[in-house]
Amino acid sequence: MSALSPARLAELDAFLLELNRASAAHILPLFRGDHGLTDKGGAAGFDPVTEADVGAERVIRKLIAERYPDHGVIGEELGYDRPDAEFVWVLDPVDGTRAFICGLPTWCTLIGLRHEGRPVLGSIGQPFLGEIYIGHAGGSRLVSPAGEKPLKVRPCPLLTDAVIATTDPEAHFDGAELGAWRQVRAAARLARTGCDAYAFARVAAGAMDLVVEAGLKAWDIDAAIPVIEGAGGLVTDWRGQPVAGNGGQVAIAGDRACLDEALVALKRSAK
Repeated sequence: MSALSPARLAELDAFLLELNRASAAHILPLFRGDHGLTDKGGAAGFDPVTEADVGAERVIRKLIAERYPDHGVIGEELGYDRPDAEFVWVLDPVDGTRAFICGLPTWCTLIGLRHEGRPVLGSIGQPFLGEIYIGHAGGSRLVSPAGEKPLKVRPCPLLTDAVIATTDPEAHFDGAELGAWRQVRAAARLARTGCDAYAFARVAAGAMDLVVEAGLKAWDIDAAIPVIEGAGGLVTDWRGQPVAGNGGQVAIAGDRACLDEALVALKRSAK
């Protein structure tokens, strides 16, 4: 895999901030307003989508096509466009639509960039709070109205000292996965649920220690990988291996020792 030059990475980083701000301009007027909720789940169960999800993805795709017409795009709402291109943007403009429709500010805008198949740049944005967590191999930072500050995970070698999270264990884990989560939860100091990808950002910020998820898609995790790794953290599957391009079972941690303790339980339910 060829490395991106610092100048090219800086150019793409600046564009990523543009994408966040353009999508936020579309989403924020719909948050806690008339967001045009529909259910795309049908008989499979409630799966909400709003005009914020679809409209913001259109905004992002249009900007990418204008600036980088040779780049591919993978998006949750509008599908795949040249997913084998050298550069591919991976989009989830509203990760946490259930939180969004409830007016809870834990939803995020996830925008990632793959180069030759590998996530190299990503952002986790929370427009209502004015936050963009952005990262790459050169480091991660928080961009907010207060300015910019570096992101760094915190040391937490013991699972018994850890603050952990998952989105919805009852809904997202099968029986074996739920048992593994409960074992990890029983050992941890504190657990939070319902944070969606905002929990990923808080691991990068050194406020949380471990996030465990299952059933993720590429657009749920690609953007977070450079942010977490740029802050000194780790992203693996439940076997401790690199996360596959399509997501699946994922563990995000700030400290290798804490992750290794959690993997003792998670490996038993790894797929």
